[in-house]
Amino acid sequence: MKLPSEAFLLRIFIGESDKSGSKPLHEAIVESARRQGLAGATVLRGFLGFGANSRIHTSKVLRLSKDLPVIVEIVDSEEKIESFLSQLDDLMDDGLVTLEKVRVIVYRHNLAE
Repeated sequence: MKLPSEAFLLRIFIGESDKSGSKPLHEAIVESARRQGLAGATVLRGFLGFGANSRIHTSKVLRLSKDLPVIVEIVDSEEKIESFLSQLDDLMDDGLVTLEKVRVIVYRHNLAE
Protein backbone atom coordinates (compact mmCIF):
# COMPACT_ATOMS: atom_id res chain seq x y z
CA MET A 1 0.00 0.00 0.00
CA LYS A 2 1.26 3.47 -0.82
CA LEU A 3 0.37 6.59 1.14
CA PRO A 4 0.42 10.02 -0.45
CA SER A 5 3.07 12.39 0.93
CA GLU A 6 0.23 14.64 2.11
CA ALA A 7 -2.04 12.53 4.33
CA PHE A 8 -4.30 12.99 7.34
CA LEU A 9 -3.88 11.93 10.96
CA LEU A 10 -7.05 10.95 12.77
CA ARG A 11 -6.71 10.96 16.57
CA ILE A 12 -9.41 9.47 18.74
CA PHE A 13 -9.25 10.20 22.49
CA ILE A 14 -11.30 7.76 24.56
CA GLY A 15 -11.16 5.96 27.91
CA GLU A 16 -9.81 2.48 28.47
CA SER A 17 -13.14 1.30 29.85
CA ASP A 18 -15.21 2.59 26.89
CA LYS A 19 -17.05 -0.18 25.06
CA SER A 20 -18.68 -0.86 21.74
CA GLY A 21 -21.17 -3.55 22.67
CA SER A 22 -19.19 -5.98 24.81
CA LYS A 23 -15.84 -5.21 23.12
CA PRO A 24 -13.34 -2.52 24.19
CA LEU A 25 -13.96 0.54 22.00
CA HIS A 26 -10.31 0.86 20.93
CA GLU A 27 -10.41 -2.73 19.60
CA ALA A 28 -13.65 -2.08 17.74
CA ILE A 29 -12.16 1.05 16.14
CA VAL A 30 -8.98 -0.75 15.02
CA GLU A 31 -10.93 -3.71 13.63
CA SER A 32 -13.29 -1.39 11.76
CA ALA A 33 -10.35 0.58 10.31
CA ARG A 34 -8.73 -2.68 9.17
CA ARG A 35 -11.94 -3.89 7.51
CA GLN A 36 -12.17 -0.59 5.64
CA GLY A 37 -8.60 -1.02 4.36
CA LEU A 38 -6.99 1.92 6.11
CA ALA A 39 -3.19 2.00 6.12
CA GLY A 40 -2.84 1.22 9.82
CA ALA A 41 -3.85 2.11 13.35
CA THR A 42 -2.00 2.40 16.64
CA VAL A 43 -3.47 2.39 20.14
CA LEU A 44 -1.60 4.34 22.82
CA ARG A 45 -2.40 3.99 26.52
CA GLY A 46 -1.84 7.07 28.63
CA PHE A 47 -0.81 7.11 32.26
CA LEU A 48 -2.36 10.47 33.16
CA GLY A 49 -5.06 12.66 31.70
CA PHE A 50 -8.48 14.26 31.98
CA GLY A 51 -11.31 14.92 29.59
CA ALA A 52 -14.54 16.88 29.32
CA ASN A 53 -15.64 15.99 32.87
CA SER A 54 -12.26 17.20 34.30
CA ARG A 55 -11.85 13.98 36.33
CA ILE A 56 -8.17 12.95 36.58
CA HIS A 57 -7.36 9.46 35.32
CA THR A 58 -4.00 8.17 36.51
CA SER A 59 -1.95 5.01 36.73
CA LYS A 60 -0.43 5.96 40.11
CA VAL A 61 -0.58 3.01 42.48
CA LEU A 62 -2.40 4.92 45.22
CA ARG A 63 -5.01 6.29 42.81
CA LEU A 64 -5.39 3.40 40.41
CA SER A 65 -7.85 4.38 37.69
CA LYS A 66 -9.84 1.79 35.82
CA ASP A 67 -10.33 4.23 32.97
CA LEU A 68 -6.91 5.35 31.75
CA PRO A 69 -6.73 7.58 28.66
CA VAL A 70 -6.43 5.82 25.30
CA ILE A 71 -5.57 7.40 21.95
CA VAL A 72 -6.15 5.64 18.64
CA GLU A 73 -4.13 7.11 15.77
CA ILE A 74 -4.85 6.38 12.11
CA VAL A 75 -2.99 7.87 9.13
CA ASP A 76 -4.29 7.60 5.58
CA SER A 77 -5.47 9.68 2.63
CA GLU A 78 -8.07 12.36 3.22
CA GLU A 79 -10.69 10.41 1.25
CA LYS A 80 -10.25 7.19 3.22
CA ILE A 81 -10.26 8.99 6.58
CA GLU A 82 -13.36 11.00 5.64
CA SER A 83 -15.24 7.84 4.63
CA PHE A 84 -14.25 6.19 7.94
CA LEU A 85 -15.68 9.01 10.06
CA SER A 86 -19.29 7.85 9.71
CA GLN A 87 -18.36 4.36 10.96
CA LEU A 88 -16.45 5.94 13.83
CA ASP A 89 -19.48 8.04 14.74
CA ASP A 90 -21.59 4.88 14.95
CA LEU A 91 -19.05 3.26 17.32
CA MET A 92 -18.52 6.16 19.75
CA ASP A 93 -20.75 7.69 22.39
CA ASP A 94 -18.12 9.81 24.18
CA GLY A 95 -14.65 11.04 23.33
CA LEU A 96 -12.75 13.55 21.25
CA VAL A 97 -11.81 13.17 17.59
CA THR A 98 -9.27 15.40 15.85
CA LEU A 99 -8.04 15.49 12.26
CA GLU A 100 -4.91 17.14 10.95
CA LYS A 101 -2.90 17.23 7.77
CA VAL A 102 0.47 15.47 8.05
CA ARG A 103 3.45 14.93 5.79
CA VAL A 104 4.34 11.26 5.34
CA ILE A 105 8.09 10.77 5.22
CA VAL A 106 8.31 6.96 5.11
CA TYR A 107 5.69 4.22 5.00
CA ARG A 108 7.03 0.80 4.13
CA HIS A 109 6.84 -2.79 5.23
CA ASN A 110 9.00 -5.87 4.91
CA LEU A 111 7.68 -7.90 1.98
CA ALA A 112 9.27 -11.08 3.40
CA GLU A 113 6.77 -11.25 6.30
